[in-house]
Amino acid sequence: MMVSEPGKWVEPMADAGVNQYTFHIEPVKEVIPLCRKIREAGMKVGLALKPATGINAVRQYIDHADMILIMTVEPGFGGQKFMNDMMPKVQWLRHNYPSLDIEVDGGVGLNTITACAEVGTANFKCYQAGLGNISKGENVLQAGANMIVSGTAIINATDQRAVMASLRETVESSIHKCNV
Repeated sequence: MMVSEPGKWVEPMADAGVNQYTFHIEPVKEVIPLCRKIREAGMKVGLALKPATGINAVRQYIDHADMILIMTVEPGFGGQKFMNDMMPKVQWLRHNYPSLDIEVDGGVGLNTITACAEVGTANFKCYQAGLGNISKGENVLQAGANMIVSGTAIINATDQRAVMASLRETVESSIHKCNV
């Protein structure tokens, strides 16, 4: 939730059947109580970091989260270039928290998903929402992300079904390679 008061939206989202609630930590004064509120509402907890927010800002909360989202574009503006300099955050998280779900939101498209998927991540997830347009995304999964957002590449495609099929095929092929 990219909102100024994410605590106000926990109950409505839980009532709507949401299973994971991700919020930006920057506007929240008391992160741990909000994490508890989300869990008590029956949802997983995701913590999002804007590009300018250092990894140290989330370290104290990681044990209260199921997923950390590293923004690789400034939230709210589609079509931005992927910020490759965010990958050290992902690498640090993966190194220190090997079982943590780490999501990158900046968009993954046909030009980069093959390179990302061929790294061989069996837990690769592709979400059909997001911002931006990756230009140097080859390091996304190498850095350790196991959840990727792909939106603009799908939305702007002439043949969205073909793009989705290609993305899905690449992911399935990668998973197959990991299981062989």
